[in-house]
Amino acid sequence: MILRQSLLQVALVRQANEGQQTKTELVYQYLTGSRFRQRVEAIVEAFSTMQEELEKERKVIIKQWAKREEQIERVMTATVGMYGDLQGIAGKSLQEIEGGLEFPALETEDRS
Repeated sequence: MILRQSLLQVALVRQANEGQQTKTELVYQYLTGSRFRQRVEAIVEAFSTMQEELEKERKVIIKQWAKREEQIERVMTATVGMYGDLQGIAGKSLQEIEGGLEFPALETEDRS
């Protein structure tokens, strides 16, 4: 009974080793073959394409941001100018507008 059990275990180990050797050879053949190279090239090409598209998108977004910043700057300049004109006309009776239109350094210079 013990001998039979030992023989079965040895047979299983041999069978596992035989399968392992075959799988190792198959993996080696796959890694050194053209099919694996083609798949890796396809992956690299896809990543390169994605990177190029991302760079294009980044440039477009930077351009849009610069355009919007310029537009906002023009609106703020016009708004501050209009507010200043109205302060010149109405004087102190014009209520203060909070939120970026007041310039404390300029106001303290005007008071001196």
